[in-house]
Amino acid sequence: MNISVKEMTEERAIVSLQWKYEPPYDFYNVNGDGASLAERLDGTYKALFEGKTFIGFFCIGEGAKVPAGRSRGVYQDEAVDMGLGMDPALTGKGKGTPFCSAVLSYIKKEYPGKPIRLSVATFNRRAIQLYKNMGFVKKDTFYTEACEFITMVKVP
Repeated sequence: MNISVKEMTEERAIVSLQWKYEPPYDFYNVNGDGASLAERLDGTYKALFEGKTFIGFFCIGEGAKVPAGRSRGVYQDEAVDMGLGMDPALTGKGKGTPFCSAVLSYIKKEYPGKPIRLSVATFNRRAIQLYKNMGFVKKDTFYTEACEFITMVKVP
């Protein structure tokens, strides 16, 4: 899998906002309102391509933080926060490692020597296992109205 990072465009953002995940991952479905589109275009989101195919995105910074985690102080330690999303047609097919590796390579190049943090719903066991395999360790637990989350950190 040869994955490249490109700028997030309006067209790509709209496509990603229309993705629909099957239960229980439908938790990650978003509405395609103006606020969601504006966030995808705020400069913190990047698009991921395999060849000429748009396969996913990632974000860095505030957009990667879950609001309930902010209010509980789980993001106080210095780290680069990342969030990511893969085209639901590609999930569960063994593409997670190269996908996540491409994101981590980009972040390490842009933010050398910084810890990398992510937040993940605890029901998403596939993602948690992937992140463990990539060197992330569990740090904090917090709850939203919908479910339990953990933060995971990868130290350089």
